[in-house]
Amino acid sequence: MSFQRPSAVLLFVVVAILLCLVDPVIATKIRNGADPTVMKIGNTYYSAESSGGGIDVRAASSLEGLGAANVQRQRVWTDNNNRGDVWAPEITTDLGRTFIHFSAGKDAAHRMYVISADSPLGSYSTESKLALPDDQWAIDGTFFVFEGRGLVCLVWLGEREPQYRTESLYLSYGQPDQAHRLTGPEAIVDPDGQLHIVYSANGSWASRYCLGDLRLRKGGDPGYVWDWYKSNGCLFGSHQDRMMKGWDATLSIDGPGHHTFALPNGAVNQSPGGTNHIPFVFHGVPKGTPYSWENRAWFTGSFVWWSKTAYTRQNSPGDASNTGFSFKFFE
Repeated sequence: MSFQRPSAVLLFVVVAILLCLVDPVIATKIRNGADPTVMKIGNTYYSAESSGGGIDVRAASSLEGLGAANVQRQRVWTDNNNRGDVWAPEITTDLGRTFIHFSAGKDAAHRMYVISADSPLGSYSTESKLALPDDQWAIDGTFFVFEGRGLVCLVWLGEREPQYRTESLYLSYGQPDQAHRLTGPEAIVDPDGQLHIVYSANGSWASRYCLGDLRLRKGGDPGYVWDWYKSNGCLFGSHQDRMMKGWDATLSIDGPGHHTFALPNGAVNQSPGGTNHIPFVFHGVPKGTPYSWENRAWFTGSFVWWSKTAYTRQNSPGDASNTGFSFKFFE
């Protein structure tokens, strides 16, 4: 029996096939900055950002266009009361209004506020402070309407005891006629109708920053903590030792974190389904660049719904495992 060396042409074909089977690194930088928030109305993308002691809204026909030098950009709110640092504005449209929820303050004085307008580039109301439980430090608020349960919800990152640095996610909700009283984490509904809160973990000050997932069990109560199941590790991150089993670390971006799904009208009831790659935006730092807040930038990426994914837990009320859709994120 004899063997022949494969021809160069055959090797080229094999390599080409293998490359087609591997998801390419396709992240595109949009602009410098952190905490992206984007929604789409019709054919226009709108983003919000903290800038120079206030909030600006941008409008463009593509995600990449939001970072163009000539992008349409408008100041919609200025901190005339000198409240302090303005963080992570979140733009959405619901109940016939556009809302921007944001945190402002100095150190432990950060609290959540909201402004609203008839349209994304419209004239916004004076800021109102949200009356959250216990009036504690609060940032990264995300407002959404969960039509599956007829609820309006706000999820935010807070600390009941700031001196101990015990950060947790909190959820407040009510009926739709109380939406004006409510307002990081990003909400989305999967093809099976289950609610997800995709959140940032491991601290934004280091490259271990990553995205994890909280999934509400089918028919579960958003206000009952044990109806939520957490991914067993990061679903999108740059350190393999922190990743959920079966998920791979990023190739070109360090510390991918705070993100936005760019939903139509910012509404979770219009969450995309299907089996194709779905675009989203996240912030991170290019590998090879020192990791710091100042070096963060917005990037485009994509995700696909990943079915039959089990999230497990121990020593907790309810089932020890819950199976449903999860995410595969791509640069």
